[in-house]
Amino acid sequence: MTPGAHRRRVPCCTALVTTRIDLAELQSVGGFFALRAGPAPAAVPFTQVYAPPTLADPLTFRVTKVAGRLGAPEDRIAVSVAQLGLAARLWSVALGSAALYGAVPDLDPALLRWDADGTSPDDLWIGDVRALPADAETVRDVVQHGHLAPLADALRARYRISAGLLWGNAGSALAGAVRELHGWAAREGREDVGERALDLGAALFDHPDLRGTGTLTGTVFRRRSCCLYYRCPDGGVCGDCCFERPPQRSSPGASPG
Repeated sequence: MTPGAHRRRVPCCTALVTTRIDLAELQSVGGFFALRAGPAPAAVPFTQVYAPPTLADPLTFRVTKVAGRLGAPEDRIAVSVAQLGLAARLWSVALGSAALYGAVPDLDPALLRWDADGTSPDDLWIGDVRALPADAETVRDVVQHGHLAPLADALRARYRISAGLLWGNAGSALAGAVRELHGWAAREGREDVGERALDLGAALFDHPDLRGTGTLTGTVFRRRSCCLYYRCPDGGVCGDCCFERPPQRSSPGASPG
């Protein structure tokens, strides 16, 4: 996809709903489902994250931090892991809200703020929780078009990494959010929430950017690409990886993207 090919539809005021989203309960599903409300001095709006890089570039900062933590031998490994974590946060907040409350917080990049030095649950902040409808089209609009597409464009403008790998990460993150939410719902006796998560997940995967990333059967996902984590010291393959075991590290270019 070319930069700017995905355009987020800006919801008009009539698209807002009055349903209350309980951020405390949402976080109880797991740290990836957390969204903080209120001021966050260290966080920046995602419009700044996706803008052309400056000397204080939050994306470059995050990738460098992840690279140091993992001991990643290549930039693209840290790029992949950083993007995968952020995709998981965004999908989880939106999908969890949709399944639990029938509403999705408006995560417009101008409203949502990110602390590139933070980790869940303290990295995503929003000043005012404005609820939108919880249909799959709105969730896709908020997360996939509003964030994942411009995030991929921004990362590919800074680093050499394939679009297929990044969309594979997005599919893996979506499947992971469905799986976590479904498991929480089963433990809490909220089968209705688990079923909504499965239905939304299946609908969200039915899009050209995600449909080819892997196979989702219920909560089980097998992706067709690899996030490259196995290339880190002591790294291994993830549970949904296309590899059964880490492949031979013959050359940096041998890994699938």
